[in-house]
Amino acid sequence: MRKLKNLFDNNKRWAARTSEADPEFFKILSMQQNPEYLWIGCSDSRVPANQIVDLLPGELFVHRNVANVVVHTDHNCLSVMQYAVEVLKVKHIMVVGHYGCGGVQAVLNNAKFGFIDNWLRHVGDVKEKHLEQLDAMPESERLSRLIELNVIEQVRNVCRTNIVQDAWDRGQELSVHGWVYGLENGHLHDLESVVTCASEETQSYKKAVQHVLKKVGENK
Repeated sequence: MRKLKNLFDNNKRWAARTSEADPEFFKILSMQQNPEYLWIGCSDSRVPANQIVDLLPGELFVHRNVANVVVHTDHNCLSVMQYAVEVLKVKHIMVVGHYGCGGVQAVLNNAKFGFIDNWLRHVGDVKEKHLEQLDAMPESERLSRLIELNVIEQVRNVCRTNIVQDAWDRGQELSVHGWVYGLENGHLHDLESVVTCASEETQSYKKAVQHVLKKVGENK
């Protein structure tokens, strides 16, 4: 069996470089995890959460899945959220999509890849909700707009979990944000989808969707 020796060699070199640059790095890292942020992002290997926001391990709690989807039957995602909110006491949850997302592209193109199509059905629901507006857009813009609309929908789903609702009910400081990452330049884009309490959720959703639809003609 091939044992991927190259990855172990890479690991040793990385650990040596890191220790040389900061002899206390691993000692401090092993003693604490105290992040203020939960990142819910796409599994795409080109979107490394910590590097994008220039935070060290331990400063960002991360959950990733194909097309950064949040659904109320996903026990994995909900468990991460519950631990982040109730145990780690994060102050911010960021749902982060990325331009050029293959999962969203598959939905837009009605492509079929097998079992994963069941998961991407959640993105398909977002597409159907905004189908009239998407069909009216130039073809070159549809993918970026659907990626943005999907993020906004997932922000709404985060806000509607009992985890976040209960946190707000007990007065816990917690904000939910929707962002998109640009592979072509490394920049994050704020979708103006931010919710800090239950009463803001509906209006924030409408405002963010309108913001996306007004971008037609800008391409990004």
